[in-house]
Amino acid sequence: MKKGLVKGLGISFLLLIIVGAGAAWYLNKIIYGEAVPSDKESYELYVPSGADFNTLFDSLKMNNLINDGNAFKWVAGQMKFGEKIKSGKYIIKGGLSNRELISQLRLGEESSEKVVVNSHRDLNRIAGAAGHKLELDSVDLMKLFNDDSFLETINYNKSNISSMILPDTYEFYWDTNAEQFIKKMKAEYDKFWDDEKLAKAQALDMTSFEVTTLASIVQEEVYHNEEMDDIAKVYLNRLDLNMALQADPTVKFAVGDFTIKRVLNKHLEVDSPYNTYMYPGLPPGPICIPSKTAINAVLNPAEHNYLYFCAKEDFSMYHSFARNLKQHLINAKNYQNALNRKKIFK
Repeated sequence: MKKGLVKGLGISFLLLIIVGAGAAWYLNKIIYGEAVPSDKESYELYVPSGADFNTLFDSLKMNNLINDGNAFKWVAGQMKFGEKIKSGKYIIKGGLSNRELISQLRLGEESSEKVVVNSHRDLNRIAGAAGHKLELDSVDLMKLFNDDSFLETINYNKSNISSMILPDTYEFYWDTNAEQFIKKMKAEYDKFWDDEKLAKAQALDMTSFEVTTLASIVQEEVYHNEEMDDIAKVYLNRLDLNMALQADPTVKFAVGDFTIKRVLNKHLEVDSPYNTYMYPGLPPGPICIPSKTAINAVLNPAEHNYLYFCAKEDFSMYHSFARNLKQHLINAKNYQNALNRKKIFK
C-alpha cells in the first residue's frame, strides 16, 4: 500500500472518530442535558383532559418549558412517548433533561390542588370553589348535584345531597371531573362518620343525615362557636318533648332571605316544610352546609334543660337561655326593645 494512501486512510479514520465522538456528545446532550430552563426552581404545567402530543408540545413551548423543541420531539420519539398523554397538573423542576421530563409526563406524576370547602348556604359556592381550582366546569358539577339518576347511585337526592359535603381543605388532582369530585366528597363523608359518631347519633335516636340537618340550624344560629353545644342541646330537648323547634334560621331559609334581622309574624306564616314554627320536627334537609364543629356539637351536646334562647340585648352575638316560657319572654322583650332603640324593624 502506498504511503500516501495509508496516510489518507488514517486521516479519514481519525475524522470518523471525531465525528462519531461529536455525534455521541450531541446525542448525550439532547437526551441527558438540561432541557427545562434552570432560571426557576420549578414550573407549573397544566395538561387538559384529552390532550394529544401536539397540544402538550404547544403548551411546553408557550410556557417556555423546553429549550429546544426539536430535541424534545426527537427524544420523545425515541422513548415512544406521545400515543397516550396523561392529563393533570405537573410541577416541572428547572434543569430537568428531556429524558427526565418525558419520564415524568409519561408516568403521569401529577401534583394535587387544595380545594377549600367552606360552610355555605348553597351548593353553587361549593361548585364555584371547585371550578376555580380544578379543570372541571362548575356548571357540570351543579348539574350532577341536581341529577336524581346520578344521586340515586350514591343513595342521595337533591334535598339531602348538601348533607354529604363537609367543610374542610381537600386535595384533588387538577383533572378531577365532576363525578369524581362528588364521589371523593362522599368517601370523605363516610370516613368522618366512623363507628363512634354513628353510635352517638344512634344514642340520640337520629341518623347521620338528621344530625347534619340539626347541625345546619345550629350553624346558622351561632356566632360564637363555644355556644354551639348549648344551642344544640336546646333543640334536642325540644325534640325530646315533641316541641316545635321554632328556629328563626329555618324561617329565613323558607322565605329565601337570610338578611332578615327581625323575624316578623308575616314570616312565620310562610307555608313551607322548612318553617319549624309551622311544622314540628326537623326540616326536610339542611339549610346550609354545617361545619364539622356544628356536627360534633350535636353529637356532644351540653348538659342542661333549657328550652329557649334568644340573642342578648347587648348585641354581643351571645344568647340568653331560659328553662321556661315566662323567662324567655322577658329575655325576648329585652332584645326587642334593643332592636327598637337601634331602629331595626325588619
